Amino acid sequence: MSHRRKTMLAFALAVIAAGSGQAWTAIAQTPAGTPRSETIRPDPDENLQWAAGVIQLNALRNQGDQTVKLFGTAGGDPAMNGLYTYLAFFESPGDGWRVFRLGDFLTYRMVSETPGRLALEVRESVMNARTGDIGSRVRRLTVSWTPGPGGALPGSVRVTAGR
Repeated sequence: MSHRRKTMLAFALAVIAAGSGQAWTAIAQTPAGTPRSETIRPDPDENLQWAAGVIQLNALRNQGDQTVKLFGTAGGDPAMNGLYTYLAFFESPGDGWRVFRLGDFLTYRMVSETPGRLALEVRESVMNARTGDIGSRVRRLTVSWTPGPGGALPGSVRVTAGR
């Protein structure tokens, strides 16, 4: 992916994170300081379709020098665990993000965050194999990781079911 596309993707994620739901209008300043509006056309970049699917984003703040975020994208059946949930670590502008898929849920909520550890409460759909009835349950997950040598990004994360 080109640097321009990565920049546009980062901007799209920031817009989604802002959660305004309102159309954006670019405002430019003329030399005299009088604002003027610009008409913005839809961006044809297909990578932005994926970015637009991000529906929940949480920046993790207690991870030292690492840039880490938890995010969920819309996918599949929204009534049956349609929130694909990921943990991502920023590698570099040239390499982008190292992304780990944590699971598919209806919703998630961050309960706590400490260095190398994240506690989540997830709500998920469950189907009774005998009757075919769909119900839901709430459970806790602990996501943990250990940085590599010299503070390098982790090569894996561990997801443990809690009580």
